[in-house]
Amino acid sequence: MTAMTSPNPAHSQQGWFTRSEAWLDQKGKGAWIAAMVLGFVFFWPIGLALLFYMIWSKRMFNKSCRTHSRKPWASHGMSAMKPSGNSAFDAYKEDTLRRLEQEQSDFEGFMQRLRDAKDKAEFDQFMDERSTMPTEETSGEDSSQKSH
Repeated sequence: MTAMTSPNPAHSQQGWFTRSEAWLDQKGKGAWIAAMVLGFVFFWPIGLALLFYMIWSKRMFNKSCRTHSRKPWASHGMSAMKPSGNSAFDAYKEDTLRRLEQEQSDFEGFMQRLRDAKDKAEFDQFMDERSTMPTEETSGEDSSQKSH
């Protein structure tokens, strides 16, 4: 007689907490946060316990719950600067980037001139209002003095 062993003995020996923890780790950090929020919604001590557990086990601040199939977004930023190996495309990309930088600097210059013009117009309006205010005040004072 041969004893048959189950193909997944660890699964049956794990408790519900360990299985749910592994499932949440597999789904990622968003699943942990969703579980915590739902815990707060349904019964706040559960949400608080999940929050403390996530901080204590360092699940909030590390990348251990991220699945390995996803690439981190930070690595994609520098891929635009790497040469592709195709010289025609690299030349086109370089020319396009140079043109975009020029357009950006032109636009920033335009916006600065626009701000300067707006500031000047506001200042001129202020000076015009200020120059007319003393005449109105003195004429108001003159009329009040004449009535006495």
